[in-house]
Amino acid sequence: MAKTMRPYSRYGREATVLLGQLIRLARISRKLTHEELAERAGVSRGLVHRIEKGDPGCAIGAVFEVAAIVGVRLFDADQSTLATGIAANTAMLTLLPRAIRTSDKPVKDDF
Repeated sequence: MAKTMRPYSRYGREATVLLGQLIRLARISRKLTHEELAERAGVSRGLVHRIEKGDPGCAIGAVFEVAAIVGVRLFDADQSTLATGIAANTAMLTLLPRAIRTSDKPVKDDF
């Protein structure tokens, strides 16, 4: 079965390329090989290579783990700031409905 390519926005493509370049620069500055980084992250060497090339099809968890290992800061936040943001968003999401449903009934808005 042929794999179809998902279209990505220009912003999405450029953001993944930029993140990949930042990861590669950090890996090289730390003098890590693809193999060493892959072993530390628990992923394949090929996946590390794809992440560095900016492949948007890579699993986000793997990308974030590789970035964390080489010291690329995501969201420009430290651990406590991330935890505070997660707690605030969790509280906000608790107040919102779990699902959004469209109404099948026509709206009577002719006053």
